[in-house]
Amino acid sequence: MRFFSLLWIMLGWMTASGQLPQKLSAAMDVFNADAQLKYALSSLYVIDAETGKVIFDQNSTTGMATASTEKIVTAATAFDLLGAGYKYKTRFGIVNTSHGKCLYVDPSGDPSLASWRWEETKDMVFLAQLKAALKTAGIKQLAAVMVYTGKWGDETIPDGWIWQDLGNYYGAGAQAINWRENQFDLILRSGSAPGSPVTVVTTTPYLYDYRITSLATAGEKNSGDNSILYYPSMGGKTGVLRGTIPAGQSGFVVSGSIYDPANQFVKTIIKSLKGTVSFSSDQVRTTGKEATAVKWIYTHSSPELSKIIYWFLRKSVNLYGEALLKTVGLLQKGTATTDNGIETIQEHWKARGVDPDELHLYDGSGLSPQNRITTRAQVTVLRYARQQSWFPDYYESFPLYNDMKMKSGTINRVKGFSGYQKAKDGKDYIFSFLVNNYSGSQYALIRKMYKVLDELK
Repeated sequence: MRFFSLLWIMLGWMTASGQLPQKLSAAMDVFNADAQLKYALSSLYVIDAETGKVIFDQNSTTGMATASTEKIVTAATAFDLLGAGYKYKTRFGIVNTSHGKCLYVDPSGDPSLASWRWEETKDMVFLAQLKAALKTAGIKQLAAVMVYTGKWGDETIPDGWIWQDLGNYYGAGAQAINWRENQFDLILRSGSAPGSPVTVVTTTPYLYDYRITSLATAGEKNSGDNSILYYPSMGGKTGVLRGTIPAGQSGFVVSGSIYDPANQFVKTIIKSLKGTVSFSSDQVRTTGKEATAVKWIYTHSSPELSKIIYWFLRKSVNLYGEALLKTVGLLQKGTATTDNGIETIQEHWKARGVDPDELHLYDGSGLSPQNRITTRAQVTVLRYARQQSWFPDYYESFPLYNDMKMKSGTINRVKGFSGYQKAKDGKDYIFSFLVNNYSGSQYALIRKMYKVLDELK
């Protein structure tokens, strides 16, 4: 009897497993016929996680705009090349120059410097440690702060990012020095009636040598945030807020990207050291030439890479993606540029079975609408990750949507989900589902995508 019971269980499992392609096909037929998809392109690729067998394939070799689902590729590359325990290290020392002694900074592109996400990285904690190190070294007067940028250059924003995104918090690019995730909060007050002016109350933190002019107006009381922050053009020092926020607000918060993180970093340091160390100049001095005779006094370490990637995937922090992309480029090519990072990613995955033509990248975060990746490439990366020692940290970083472990992605008319799912019968699946150029409501589309993905449960 036991033999027959096991036989029936196996036959039931094989039947259920065999029906999945048909179920997915039927679900996708309904999805593709929906009016929201009339002018859209959709791709769904599903494999058996253990065997790699293809369960379903629709347009898996067609390059698609990915939005933030691209982050799964950047994160897996960083884990593989840098290691889960990798830490960014920013070194501080004293050098003699023709202007006198300077505080010399050897940056690492650490995207977590002064981040509020960890106690040990918060700005006040870091500044207190630097202050203590200068006191221990007996430093009471300095000429300036000198930042070495030789390995990072002055590139900030990747090609392909759109002007409308750059001034907002999610449009912060990565530099040699990143400070407080290159983000600030703009506190606003709106009039009581729609159409009335919106005024700037303050910023957190205080912005040095930079101001925001508000051209925004009040919208309806429950209209939400429909404002956009714009960078100044031609090297100006004034950003512009346009659009609307709800009427009747006294402390409405809009988050923007810091225009000049290195300047913010240096002037914050100088202000925090007032009364302990005096500076002859508060101007940022950068050098492309690495100093040799440095008296090192302090090294600031970031959290481990696994912790950075946790927030990178969970909260989709674009800055982290650009920093990681440049970091792997620095490791493999010698300089931290976006192009070097892209080449590194393409070469890394080519050696693991992904054609570079399936990875047409412009950044490391997916913010550029010009990125094109195939769902087959994404699934190949996900399956490779599943076989690595760092996979538990990678998997834990994935958000939970629709009771499924998957990374989402959203930009204009682009929606995607890529990740892992264990079915009720114990089978593990890996999938990537991307939709480009849909019509109508994003939220309506998401519900329809979930309905398809429910077949994997």
